[in-house]
Amino acid sequence: MRDLDARVAALIRVDSVWLAVEPLDMRAGTETALAKVVNVFGSARPHHAYLFANRRANRMKVLVHDGIGVWLAARRLNTGKFVWPKDAGSTVTLTRSQLDALVLGLPWQRIGEAGVITVL
Repeated sequence: MRDLDARVAALIRVDSVWLAVEPLDMRAGTETALAKVVNVFGSARPHHAYLFANRRANRMKVLVHDGIGVWLAARRLNTGKFVWPKDAGSTVTLTRSQLDALVLGLPWQRIGEAGVITVL
């Protein structure tokens, strides 16, 4: 399975990760999610990932523009919810470490560069 993960990661290069604070209807398909990215972020840039959650923050969708087309993936937590900002403006940028924590449902805001905890 790790070999497959490595091959998929090589296919989809992500240089920047953006999180939208406003919820997205999880019934949204690729075109609707892409329209939301353009409305919220101004454009869908190549090699950028755009994250959205539903109102309950137990489901997430990520849209990635790979330079040729777009990928749309979904993640659902069986228990608990994603730690999603409520009043941080309309968008937030994340580091890779913060993204890794977010998708596991961990408090990603506490992780700084290189895994350094910056907020107590």
